[in-house]
Amino acid sequence: MRFGLVTGFGIVVGALWGAIWMIVIGVLLMLVSGLVVQPPVSFALGLGAVLGGVQFWVKSRWQGQIASAILAGMAFVGVMVITLAQPFGIALTDGALYQIVAALIFALALGASLHLGLDGYTGETVSRYRFELLVIRLLKGLGFVIFTILVALPFYVMVMTSLKSQQSLLSNPLDFSIDLSQGGAALFRSYIELFTQYHFGTFLMNTAIVSVITVFITLAFAIPGAYAVARLRFRGQAFLSRSILLIYMVPAIVLVIPLYAVFSQAGLRNSLTGLLVVYPATTIPVALYMLQGYFRGLPSELEEAGLMDGLSRVGVILKITLPLSLPALASVALYVFMIAWNEFLFAFMFLDDLDMFTLSRGVVSLNSSEVPRQHLMAGAVIATVPVLVLFLWFERFLVSGLTAGSVKG
Repeated sequence: MRFGLVTGFGIVVGALWGAIWMIVIGVLLMLVSGLVVQPPVSFALGLGAVLGGVQFWVKSRWQGQIASAILAGMAFVGVMVITLAQPFGIALTDGALYQIVAALIFALALGASLHLGLDGYTGETVSRYRFELLVIRLLKGLGFVIFTILVALPFYVMVMTSLKSQQSLLSNPLDFSIDLSQGGAALFRSYIELFTQYHFGTFLMNTAIVSVITVFITLAFAIPGAYAVARLRFRGQAFLSRSILLIYMVPAIVLVIPLYAVFSQAGLRNSLTGLLVVYPATTIPVALYMLQGYFRGLPSELEEAGLMDGLSRVGVILKITLPLSLPALASVALYVFMIAWNEFLFAFMFLDDLDMFTLSRGVVSLNSSEVPRQHLMAGAVIATVPVLVLFLWFERFLVSGLTAGSVKG
């Protein structure tokens, strides 16, 4: 595959990245500054195509980060010249600093995308295999950017809305910039009022209690159950191993009505105890499934050596199996905690007393015409941030535990 075709591919790649980055940066500029912009997508497409065509020439003379910086500089100069100093469709006098910074970000993003997406190709003959690698690299980059924006943009809007006043929301609903000069008390007014007027401290405490206890109950039942399925030999072992997840074939909405009737008669409705009965029943099967796969992957010789040294079966589990299974236990605990923290259906059906609300139930109670929208967004942030921080902190355990359970099970 010769230079002409690869150069044409570079033109296509440049055009795609130029259009995508202009749209993305333009939308972010509008959200951050409140300016009503009109991103010149057609100009960005043409500029990206030109840079994609000449990037082989640039990289043949400069290498590494220097080539990326030169492409970015050409992109910045090009977007300012082509648009006649109106990089986002409005005069540069309107939010000049915002527009210049956004144009720089656009240029850097475009230059880096061309450099990374076409790295290692300088116009020489390219085999079909390496050309397919180019295509795969392009698709991976596009997928990463698009899905990152789809995930991050709603979260950004949620956070910025929670920091705004009712007056600013009514004056310009599309302005998601914040005024730092108003002071901390005014900036975080929604959060302060949630804890002082809307009982969110109680909701947070209830959710933490239910989630932590659910984790302990789940592990207390799942560890010996998973070990028995993985190590012991008994009649029906294979059937039990394969049928652990059958409970997930029954939709939760089907169980709500009978459970509501039973809990009402047993006095468990409108209490955290009722949730502590339901939540482990839904999390124990998945914990069993994950742990049994991990236990099977552990060397059985270590446990046999422990038994020969005089340890009981319980001692083997406590002193050998569990220390070796810490990654799986951490991943299961985190997964169960996330399920209990975010669960809504059972909390919505069983809880009526405001003092018993969990966070998910409390956030829904804010969804009314009497509660300002920024309070609803602040409640969503409070419900999201703790579990998001925990997930990011323990992500490596979650990935390793899930992988081990699926491959070795």
